Amino acid sequence: MSALFCLLDHEGVLAVHGAEAAKFLQGQLTCNLNYLDATTSSLGARCTPKGRMLSSFRIVPLADGFALAMDRALAEPLRAELQKYAAFFRTTRLVDASSDWVRFGLLDGDTALSALGIDLPPAAGSVCPYGAGLAVRLHGGHSELWSPAGEAAALETRLSTLLSRGSLNDWQLAQIRAGVGQVVEATRELFIPQMLNLQSLGGVSFKKGCYTGQEIVARMQYLGRLKRRLYRLQLEGDTVPAPATELFSPVHGSSIGEVVLAARSAEGVELLAVLQDNAVEDGRLHLGSLEGPTLQLLELPYTIDADRDIQH
Repeated sequence: MSALFCLLDHEGVLAVHGAEAAKFLQGQLTCNLNYLDATTSSLGARCTPKGRMLSSFRIVPLADGFALAMDRALAEPLRAELQKYAAFFRTTRLVDASSDWVRFGLLDGDTALSALGIDLPPAAGSVCPYGAGLAVRLHGGHSELWSPAGEAAALETRLSTLLSRGSLNDWQLAQIRAGVGQVVEATRELFIPQMLNLQSLGGVSFKKGCYTGQEIVARMQYLGRLKRRLYRLQLEGDTVPAPATELFSPVHGSSIGEVVLAARSAEGVELLAVLQDNAVEDGRLHLGSLEGPTLQLLELPYTIDADRDIQH
């Protein structure tokens, strides 16, 4: 894939401001905010008491709090949900800041970052402030530029002189190849964090203490009862299945999982899906029905290591 940039307007931003923002969010989210500072971000999720994800996001530091980037349709519902608990933290203010920020995704864009004077470290989650904006390193080596809305047009013009303009499909294909799933409106409350391998991507802490849904999430990790997780697959053709589209296997004769994210590639369609492990072992996977198109398993760029994943 060549060096590209694209507008990330499929996502929204929830901002949490105030002196007690970290304390408030620490009891609400799966990630450990004690590891975050001005140069560090994290993946994370907000769960129901039963451990089902209401949203997944990347959380980045702000001067007076944090910003969470997620599926655009989920930003306002998450703000309303968290607002019920923010009443106990008087200095905390929650704002749907989707219109305040314009975000650009850069694929293989380190040369462009250097031209902009941005020295972004290679480690996933790294953050480098620049002016009033932020540069963020993602899994897979790609990056995001966060710009205040009033400065975005000038940044977009500059990027267009440094990189080719890509599409949202290009961006989501890179996300799929990095093995990073995402909760969208159609998959809200379908998955627990480990089903998206979030613990292997640093988005779940098993050391920080209580948060909403923590008991269920921890039980799944320590007792080894999880039988469904994220896989990467390939499909012939150019029809991109929507998130929550069911997958089937003759092992069960019924649905054994759901599409998380899909995008076109040069070879057809690649996708991430949450699947039952025994159906994957059998290998006969079909989209939409038992008679639907056949799916081929592809590798993820990381391994699932239970001992490593509980250290954070």
